[in-house]
Amino acid sequence: MSPDPVPVGGPDDVEAAADRAEDAAERAEESAEIATAAARTAARVADVDDFGEPGLPFDKRNPFYLGFVGALGALTAWFIFEAIVGIGSVLMLVVVSLFLACGLHPAVVFLERRGLRRSLACAAVIVGALAGLALFVVALVPVITDQVAALTANVPGWLDELEENRKVQEFNDEYDVIDRVKEYVANGDFVSGLFGGALGFGLKIVSALFNAFVVVVLTLYFLASLETTKNALYQLAPASRRDRVSRLGDRVIRNIGGYVSGAFVVALCAGLSSLVFLFVVGLGEYAVALSFVVALLSVIPMIGATIGAVIVSAIAFATDVNAGIACVIFYVIYQQVENYVVYPRVMKRSVDVPGAVTVIAALVGTALLGVVGALLAIPGAAAILLISREVIVKRQDER
Repeated sequence: MSPDPVPVGGPDDVEAAADRAEDAAERAEESAEIATAAARTAARVADVDDFGEPGLPFDKRNPFYLGFVGALGALTAWFIFEAIVGIGSVLMLVVVSLFLACGLHPAVVFLERRGLRRSLACAAVIVGALAGLALFVVALVPVITDQVAALTANVPGWLDELEENRKVQEFNDEYDVIDRVKEYVANGDFVSGLFGGALGFGLKIVSALFNAFVVVVLTLYFLASLETTKNALYQLAPASRRDRVSRLGDRVIRNIGGYVSGAFVVALCAGLSSLVFLFVVGLGEYAVALSFVVALLSVIPMIGATIGAVIVSAIAFATDVNAGIACVIFYVIYQQVENYVVYPRVMKRSVDVPGAVTVIAALVGTALLGVVGALLAIPGAAAILLISREVIVKRQDER
């Protein structure tokens, strides 16, 4: 078809020519659409010949689809949960090692500020920690073993003294408790009996040594690579928030380090004061073992010091009534001094946790993870409070 001739004339002729051009453009557009539809039809015909005509997309609101996808998600979540439970003991070792590495990190930072390189500072802290552990084992374990043996040998004599009490005699005549305890202690089976016999006792020792070795190795690795590890984790945060996340993370790590060192100082104060007091009160024969028990239990928040005081007071009462009364008075006074003088001064720069939150955190941690949970509860609560104040509260204040 030849194009329409260009009109020559007045304004009416120009307007008519523009209308004809617009009609021609619309006809061309319709022709293009018809050609596209024909091409699609040809493609569908080809697909029908080869693979069949495709159906409609699956309706995601279909009950079968929702049920299948929901069940698959639930099974995946359950599989992940079972896997985590299966490796729970390994995760516990990892958490404890990371906790100890964060506790030793302030010492590394201190040496770095004195001019040592990171590698040398880590090596110095690691060697110092291992040397202290070795000295503790060499110096205290034989003494503690001898004194525990002495305590065991004196238990029958203390039971004989208890039998002189008329109420105790009546109770023993009815239930025969003291005679059974004497026989149990005399046979030497009470230690292995706690762990399910000689084989169970040996397996517990091997397991404890293996876990200790794993914790030491992981602690060394975490301490050496703590800066690299935390920087890699900070990179997972968005660039706009990375600086704030890194600041909060560094603060949490400092809090954990301060808490670990503070707990060590508190335990050292409790052990040394108990050692001096037990020598003064006349229990020097068992002073080292009992003061070590008090120091070890003082690491456990809230209940550890009380348990240690009860153990020492019970042994003191079995040895001498006056010594037992003196122990009760001493530990009541010391716990008040520790709770209101020593602990606040030591911990004020590391963790700022209200008393009620401390108690709740310790109870929850103990219920979930036992002694390890109690140790991790307070720094964990401090971290949660810090993040809540800096993130949630500030976000609410901006609204």
